[in-house]
Amino acid sequence: MMLVAHVGLRDFRNCGRGEIELSDGLTIVCGPNGAGKTNLLEAIYFGLTARSCRTSNEREVVGHGGGPARVAVTTIRGGERHVLETALDLNEGKRVRVDGSPAGGPASLDARPPVCVFIPDRLELVKGAPAHRRAHLDRFVAAVWPSRAGTRVAYGRALGQRNALLARVRSGGASAAQLDAWDDQLGRSGAALMEDRSEAVEQLAPCFAARTTELGLPLRAAIRYRPRSRAQDALALTAELAERRSQDIERGFTTHGPHRDDLVLTHDDRALRSFGSQGQQRLSVLALLFAERDVLAERGREPLMLLDDVMSELDATRRARLVQAILASGQTLVTAADPEH
Repeated sequence: MMLVAHVGLRDFRNCGRGEIELSDGLTIVCGPNGAGKTNLLEAIYFGLTARSCRTSNEREVVGHGGGPARVAVTTIRGGERHVLETALDLNEGKRVRVDGSPAGGPASLDARPPVCVFIPDRLELVKGAPAHRRAHLDRFVAAVWPSRAGTRVAYGRALGQRNALLARVRSGGASAAQLDAWDDQLGRSGAALMEDRSEAVEQLAPCFAARTTELGLPLRAAIRYRPRSRAQDALALTAELAERRSQDIERGFTTHGPHRDDLVLTHDDRALRSFGSQGQQRLSVLALLFAERDVLAERGREPLMLLDDVMSELDATRRARLVQAILASGQTLVTAADPEH
């Protein structure tokens, strides 16, 4: 089991300099609202994944002094110790190092544990657009099967190239026949991506149902992968793209494929997005994260749990249930404004 032992940060959002030692079980960080608790969780996530869990504009994490923002995370497993350093400079961009060397390859993956994070913005997994859920599912796929992380990248690259070519065909700058090669690449990478997502949800579904019951949701819960395509393999998806080529040329972008998929969370066959209360949505997102932890732990990849303000909007009974789940979840960092909660 890999653990995070120490985190040091500098010029990250409102924190000029700070450090924290994590226990191998539960670590609780208390402080008033606005003290920087969420920023601390974001910094740890940033140090482990080299991306923010709160914003797509990563320049926002650089402190008011102009940076660079720096996070150093020390991980340990057995007798091995590694230091992951992530720095973001407004002028020079991002730099990621493992034990002082540029990150990359299997050694980089071996030095970092998976991480599951809850911040209030995570309710977008229920309430937000499908893109939030697709991205979350794809990150989970990469955590479970690191060797498959490139599938989504390959699909995104092929999709971008096909869309650019569609725009050129539409304007008369290229021929439709040139789309054949990109249809083939999009079909192969898209079919692999759909298979990965389907397998991931198949493993998550029973754990999610069990966790919702454990956390006190009275309704029958389910999680379902909803692909846009009915294709079962690369040839079928390529054929579907060919069938929609005229429509895609007319619109100037690819209208069909796994970039239009969705992940649906339901209670009693009703979509939580439309019918769930704020409290039900919060518990469902937490149940999903704990389910992800269960799947990862079964594969020997127990994640670090980062939980920000998780007790809000929960009654005493559900808080007690959540506390029990947290205590059984390995290395976990929880923030709270009220130490009683």
